[in-house]
Amino acid sequence: MIKAGVIGGGAWGTALAQVCATAGLETTLWAREDEVVASVNAGHENASFLPGVTLDAGIRATGDLADLADSDFVLAVAPAQHLRATLAAFAPHVRAGLRIALCSKGVEQGTLKLMTQVLAETLPQAQPAVLSGPSFAGEVARGLPTAVTLACPDPGCAEQLAEWIATPTFRPYFATDMIGAEAGGAVKNVLAIACGIVEGRGLGRSAHAALITRGFSELTRLAVALGGEAATVAGLCGLGDLVLTCSSPQSRNMSVGLALGGGQTLEQALAGKLSVAEGVASAPAVRQLARELGVDAPICEATAAILAGEVDVDTAIRGLLSRPLREE
Repeated sequence: MIKAGVIGGGAWGTALAQVCATAGLETTLWAREDEVVASVNAGHENASFLPGVTLDAGIRATGDLADLADSDFVLAVAPAQHLRATLAAFAPHVRAGLRIALCSKGVEQGTLKLMTQVLAETLPQAQPAVLSGPSFAGEVARGLPTAVTLACPDPGCAEQLAEWIATPTFRPYFATDMIGAEAGGAVKNVLAIACGIVEGRGLGRSAHAALITRGFSELTRLAVALGGEAATVAGLCGLGDLVLTCSSPQSRNMSVGLALGGGQTLEQALAGKLSVAEGVASAPAVRQLARELGVDAPICEATAAILAGEVDVDTAIRGLLSRPLREE
């Protein structure tokens, strides 16, 4: 039996463990929280991060990364800003050629590195892949239809991983452009906060549609500047993920934006939330990355400025609307 390891016991990691178990794989889920390990093993539920979803009884949770050492592949789902430390802790248990699919979406603060770069620096002996696309954890865990991108430079690896984790309701499309796949996922989280602000401010559906469209242009420019392909971000891992994340308060990032648009402070918007809104941490890194690459990204710039307390919501909106007129 194929052995799948999942690093990260949050909602998305748990949902992916459910996918692997449904696909008939021997699945081990690592979580840093003792209560998550106990809840999954004893009650077949992640009561902390995915309450109300009954998990496959075959999923085994553990707090010891060594238990993932004999996995045929690993899905790394630790939050982007904690991925480096988590992979470093896993390093003693990683054999050469282990396939590790990165499922976190973000840009590392300070280094401005994408997650594939973090993996290359911490586990150079691993074979990298990226899994990204429009997917709410609760829907995936409940078996609702979902399609994602699975990117790996080795087409054979991407196809093999896709075959292993595919289920009747979870459909991976394989690709080779990892940079495009992860750039789309990272930038869309920042744009989702902006869309939430528009909704929270009651600016209407026209403004919402315009922001998604112009935001997609920023996402594409940044992905291409990083070395990705425009065709990649026009698919599930870019446009698809952007549409989903910017269109529903189920999105953790959009919900933060809704709160900010409604007048709350960032501290109030984040209060009491266990799950991580990756866009909050990624926004300053995306802004700095765009500046260093010479990419025009006014929506990401404005969102980062709002989150940093450099400008209020209304001033940021006026700034975007008063930019010089230009060709589309």
